[in-house]
Amino acid sequence: MNDKKNDTTDVVPEPKGVSRRSFLGTGAVTGAVLAGATALGAGTFTRESWAAAAKEAKSRIHVAPGELDEYYGFWSGGHQGEVRVLGVPSMRELMRIPVFNVDSATGWGLTNESKLILGDSAKYQNGDCHHPHISMTDGKYDGKYLFINDKANSRVARIRLDIMKCDKILTVPNVQAIHGLRLQKVPYTKYVFANAEFVIPHPNDGRTFDLQDKNSYTMFNAIDAEKMEMAFQVIVDGNLDNSDADYTGKYAASTCYNSEKAYDLGGMMRNERDWVVVFNIPRIEAAIKAGKFITLEGSSVPVVDGRKTDGKDSEFTRYIPVPKNPHGCNTSSDGKYFIANGNLSPTVSMIAIDRLDDLFAGRYKDPREVIVAEPELGLGPLHTTFDGRGNAYTTLFIDSQVVKWNMDEAIRAYKGEKVNYIKHKLDVQYQPGHNHASLTETSEADGKWLVVLCKFSKDRFLPTGPLHPENDQLIDISGEEMKLVHDGPAFAEPHDCILARRDQIKTQKIWNRNDPFFAPTVERAKKDGINLETDNKVIRDGNKVRVYMTSMAPAYGLTEFTVKQGNEVTVTITNIDQIEDVSHGFVMTNHGVSMEISPQQTSSITFIADKPGLHWYYCSWFCHALHMEMVGRMLVEKA
Repeated sequence: MNDKKNDTTDVVPEPKGVSRRSFLGTGAVTGAVLAGATALGAGTFTRESWAAAAKEAKSRIHVAPGELDEYYGFWSGGHQGEVRVLGVPSMRELMRIPVFNVDSATGWGLTNESKLILGDSAKYQNGDCHHPHISMTDGKYDGKYLFINDKANSRVARIRLDIMKCDKILTVPNVQAIHGLRLQKVPYTKYVFANAEFVIPHPNDGRTFDLQDKNSYTMFNAIDAEKMEMAFQVIVDGNLDNSDADYTGKYAASTCYNSEKAYDLGGMMRNERDWVVVFNIPRIEAAIKAGKFITLEGSSVPVVDGRKTDGKDSEFTRYIPVPKNPHGCNTSSDGKYFIANGNLSPTVSMIAIDRLDDLFAGRYKDPREVIVAEPELGLGPLHTTFDGRGNAYTTLFIDSQVVKWNMDEAIRAYKGEKVNYIKHKLDVQYQPGHNHASLTETSEADGKWLVVLCKFSKDRFLPTGPLHPENDQLIDISGEEMKLVHDGPAFAEPHDCILARRDQIKTQKIWNRNDPFFAPTVERAKKDGINLETDNKVIRDGNKVRVYMTSMAPAYGLTEFTVKQGNEVTVTITNIDQIEDVSHGFVMTNHGVSMEISPQQTSSITFIADKPGLHWYYCSWFCHALHMEMVGRMLVEKA
């Protein structure tokens, strides 16, 4: 199935002396032109035809000044530990939401409010974000939350989309490296499903380092989405990679690329087949409700064992063999299939979700009977997304392509019918990882746009030294053939993204004064007898000094306060402006102090006044014609 007759890649005559790849390397518009070759017809391109195709590509993504994008895009910030908000199709960056990082613009990781959310994990200065996903109700985005993982420090965070701020962070116990993350789709997002990737000994206290020991394993994790607390964990054979959930609320599935439980490259590639683990959520819930679970040393989280014992299946899981070192796990938008992407196999495996009841009931002798197709697509299939019209789009890492294929026709071919299920292949630049089509994770997949996140970008942008940006490419999938319309450089391995219609995200224009985000600070002020909207006071409590002030463009309520050297100073500021866009900042020079205070927000930050003398503070967000005059002084008396 990997011969020429099954490869529908556009064949375009190349100008003399110029390779196809070097032609692609001349820029995003050139790539768009090449992708649109069929529309222009075969033959040698003229300058006019190239220009016409470039103009068409530009028109597809142009969002005029004052107009709004059709979609919100949420990008994982990769090694930056943040979430980036883009407009699609313009691909304009709108905002960055700090999560696992320190951000001096907003004060995230510096303010008392953010440190409270970060909890004990505030000690980590890094993060590795991979998979952003939006909460759902009845299989559709409800715009309430976005969840994101930190693989580096085994954390999961929740972002409130009404304010686009992180409000909860959970460190997942008993495991290392939270990687694959997906959400329960129906009836609502009750659980966040999170895979722990690496096998570790239990307890992991140095007594053994043997990964083959029966007490060395990793776990599938379920987090209560509302409480942001652990719900349960499931011990599995092998490790776990990516995951997804079905449209019934009954099943979740995860790929495993290291069924060997090896720690070296050769060992991890030894088996020709690894597996997809399917989790029966109601059975797990019932066992926990009945008290049929264990807890691990130092943890109160309910744990059930989903491993095979003496060749017998656990009641909670089934292991479906698939080739080889599978990576992505994606649920088709029609709810029919889990797609396991082969990675080291040129195939993907289509698992029929409606056969899983029979699989758990023991009606199949071979668990592979739930696989209804295993189409051969190309080299290095990693992730698959869907257009809602029966077509799937899979990234081919080694081929540097995206392949469009039809799921029903792949099933017919698997049964022996001669049918070409591959509809189109498109070169992307280069080595694509995740891809994501508009609304693809919901029942409303609309088949308009496809984002491909390419890991390499050689020759696509101005050179930036040895460290290159990555390349996020936007592809129009509304027609029969894919058309590349935009290249966008991205920093530090964004990894994955998700698109939602703009009407599905409802944001506040200014803060609600009763918002729980700064409730602890409000409670502290009440204990001090402070009215945050009107009072500008200094409270002295031994070596601790609490400074309360308002801000209203272009002045702070206090333009001077005095402390003693060595005092612990907490500055709490309430922005009493009621006009959107009038955000203020607070920076205390030479003290590592910086924070944002948006309209009607209260923010606080604590530091040690360790240097005697005069220290200026100033507003760091340009708020007024007299912004430069919005300053004050901290006078530090010598101890």
